[in-house]
Amino acid sequence: MKPWIEAIHAYVPGRATGKGGQVLTKLSANENPLGCSDRALEALGQPTGPATYPDPDATALRAALGVIHGLAPERIVCGTGSDELLNLAAQAFAGTGPEGPDEVLFSRYSFAVYDIAARRCGAVPVEAQDADYGADVDALLAAVTERTRVLFLANPNNPTGSFLPRAEIERLHAGLPSDVLFVLDQAYAEYLGPDEDDGGFALAEAHDNVLVTRTFSKAYGLAGERIGWATGAPHLIDALNRIRGPFNVTGSGQRAALAALEDQEFIAETRAHNTRELARFTEAMQALGNHGVRPLPSKANFVLVLFEGALTAEAALEALADGGYAVRHLPGQGLPQALRITVGTALDMDAIAAIISAAAEEAQ
Repeated sequence: MKPWIEAIHAYVPGRATGKGGQVLTKLSANENPLGCSDRALEALGQPTGPATYPDPDATALRAALGVIHGLAPERIVCGTGSDELLNLAAQAFAGTGPEGPDEVLFSRYSFAVYDIAARRCGAVPVEAQDADYGADVDALLAAVTERTRVLFLANPNNPTGSFLPRAEIERLHAGLPSDVLFVLDQAYAEYLGPDEDDGGFALAEAHDNVLVTRTFSKAYGLAGERIGWATGAPHLIDALNRIRGPFNVTGSGQRAALAALEDQEFIAETRAHNTRELARFTEAMQALGNHGVRPLPSKANFVLVLFEGALTAEAALEALADGGYAVRHLPGQGLPQALRITVGTALDMDAIAAIISAAAEEAQ
């Protein structure tokens, strides 16, 4: 095994069962509690012809994405979830060589895949200091060196839910050397309001060093089909096409994604549900501030709740499991005092708030 591969800590998915193996209501993986569009389900149920390979270029899907987002299809590449494309971006533009390893930069408390993507290609992962669990533009720019080749930024960020507005994204890009690839990971963009566009597509259209990634796993509710996509300058798309899997998006996945794009009413419903329940749950957690419970502001479909008082994250995790819920504890990402809780149904969020409130009272 190569030493940089041996240094990788494998990605740990969200918990779905209790200690005794009992099935829990899973709010640990940021999946859509509303499922997916009925149109997508119908497309998945159609005969697939599994004996033949899917369209290797996802031609129809790229064309539909171009129409929805006003992008040229030839500036789009599809992947096995956005995870594949994030890894490919690092692999294409960073690595190791005679002069030593390149650097891949991201903010502290960023998506766990960034560290893996860097190490996977022999590069060195570099964490910039955060600003109260969110990305800090000045800290990121200060961490850029002559070895920096890729900068990853999730916006909104996973696992903290933080968000940088358009002006800050533009300032970050303007401060980067032109030979640093800026990868803007917009996995949760569909949860934002129309007035919250961070300008990523415009940056990718205007500059040669910006790649924007998105996914069908979150708001579109197609996590099980593994469909992602990216847009950027032609030479960036060409680089990813050279090294991606030749038939990386299944035929059923392509059909489901096409059908999902046609049902923007479902996305609007998903966004409205998330906005409503996110606000209610955040308010419920804020009411426990005197017990040391602090929810971070979130623009995604989850809340990172900090436990800074008598009730620990471990104790809250077990109380929730006893109540039938699986949420995400992230000590491996430097967050032993926090739980990331996906927004579920209204009943789920009321139940979780009640469990945490009772546990906080008991611990006091």
